[in-house]
Amino acid sequence: MNLVIFYEKPGCLTNEKQKMAFRDSGYKVIERDLLNHGMSEEELFQFIKNMPVTKWFNPNAPQIKSGEVVPVKLNEKEALTLVTNNPILLRRPLLIIGNKKLCGFNQWFMEKTFKVKLNTKVSNQCVRKAEKH
Repeated sequence: MNLVIFYEKPGCLTNEKQKMAFRDSGYKVIERDLLNHGMSEEELFQFIKNMPVTKWFNPNAPQIKSGEVVPVKLNEKEALTLVTNNPILLRRPLLIIGNKKLCGFNQWFMEKTFKVKLNTKVSNQCVRKAEKH
């Protein structure tokens, strides 16, 4: 059985759909809370090292949308410290599949790299579960 370790933002419906796509395709999914995992800069860098700094960031994060954080103005060290200390800023999910560590969910890339057809088409836009009153 194939295994994926899936670092997610709890409550994200898109992450739920992404995990289901893996499960439906025969993967065992081990879930991890990205926001409370406490990765070091060195650990986190292994997921993002092959991406441009601007792609490390979730464009829907509140600090990005408000302009408080402007990824294009950050160098690699500043950006790494920022996303390590504020994982809500990270593009999600972080994935470990075999010996590969990945940032973000790109269905085409997953299917080509891991020679698997994910049975469900999944968006990259995070949708939060509705709050119960």
